[in-house]
Amino acid sequence: MTPSYHSRSSSFPSRSHPITSEVDQHLSRLRASKATSISSSSISHDINGLQDLHDCVNKLLHLASIQQALAQVEQKKWVDELLNGSLRLLDICGIAKDSLVQTKEAVQGLQSIFRRRRCDDIELISKVKKYLTSRKTVKKTIQKTLKNINQRTSPISEEHETSVMLTEVEAVTFNVIESLFSLISGPRAPSKLSSWSLVSKLMQRKEVACKETDINEFEKVDAELSSIIVHKASGSDNIQNQLKELEFSVQNLEDGVESLSIRLIKTRVSLLNILNN
Repeated sequence: MTPSYHSRSSSFPSRSHPITSEVDQHLSRLRASKATSISSSSISHDINGLQDLHDCVNKLLHLASIQQALAQVEQKKWVDELLNGSLRLLDICGIAKDSLVQTKEAVQGLQSIFRRRRCDDIELISKVKKYLTSRKTVKKTIQKTLKNINQRTSPISEEHETSVMLTEVEAVTFNVIESLFSLISGPRAPSKLSSWSLVSKLMQRKEVACKETDINEFEKVDAELSSIIVHKASGSDNIQNQLKELEFSVQNLEDGVESLSIRLIKTRVSLLNILNN
């Protein structure tokens, strides 16, 4: 539910201020992108958008008028809640990065064995099973995180438009990271049918090439590898290209999350300085 705006204190810059207007523009673009499908490229784009958004937020927090207003006694409780929110965001960014690093390392291990064309099927099947087990671990971690972490944005100080804006920033950031989790983990499937479901999905994609964009790089590799397990075959030549594509996507996402975390830390430091002054 979009928060309504209330009368603001003259201590805060208005929404027409160049920096607040820039924040609004970034928020609008990120809200609009939520309607698009979840893919590595779209999530990477959104994470880059979050970096730009938080750069603007840091500029906002360095305005003397903002610092003076937030340093007031009646605002400190709200600033403290923003600090709690920033800590929650940093925690889930850390989990996202760990999940991406684990996936990347598993992909690199698979690439090594597929490049050794003389490896026997037994060794290859063992490595494939190890990769799929690693993927299950990542998915469980993500599902547990989404289940245990409530999307609790900071309470809005209804007197000020700036507080509404910063609360929106926190909510949008959470939503993008949640979409990243969905990209990495994929849709849930019944455990007894998971391998067959993935193989079935792969076959459907091969039969209907025009719908290939419906499946992301994570799912493509999972499906192809599950097919190798089912058919006890060494896999198609295309698997190496899929692994390379997945590694590239994972690296981009990892770099994006790392850069976002740095900006979140800067915001947290700015808020701490305001609270302690």
